[in-house]
Amino acid sequence: MTPEHGTLPLDWTPLTEALDLVAPATAEAARAGAAPSARVAPVEDHLADTAEFCAAYGVDESVTANCVIVKGRGGGQDILAAVLVRASDRADVNRTVKKHLGASKLSFAPGELTEELTGMTGGGVTPIGLPEGWPVLIDPAVAELDEALIGGGVRTSKILVPGRELAALPGAEVVPLAL
Repeated sequence: MTPEHGTLPLDWTPLTEALDLVAPATAEAARAGAAPSARVAPVEDHLADTAEFCAAYGVDESVTANCVIVKGRGGGQDILAAVLVRASDRADVNRTVKKHLGASKLSFAPGELTEELTGMTGGGVTPIGLPEGWPVLIDPAVAELDEALIGGGVRTSKILVPGRELAALPGAEVVPLAL
């Protein structure tokens, strides 16, 4: 662990050896070879939100990444995509993401819709195991992290994974997204 990762007194296990800790779609993606170096650890539900987690473990938000789902319309079609930026940054959804996806209208997907479409719990959405065909837009600052701390698809786990493995996920594109 680097100093930016704080103390993290968690029991980190290779993701492929603890698939029961993550969302079913995340487990399926890991079984298929996604994020082969990823490790997972259980966390208490009340620490799922990035700010609480970072405060509890002394982790710098610049090594954590949040994944949000955006929904919009463009070219007469519905658009769904994932956006991944460091927790210390904000994604430029209204201009950069909207333009990149060719959307005329774009907003954050409601939590219920996100859960229905991904099988992942709000506050724990991860880019590992998203539906096939979805664009996964990753800010370069996340792709360059030696170890990015992300959600496990549920509120009760965190995944530690090299940024380069996130950039290699199906549908992933590294795009400058942060404001």
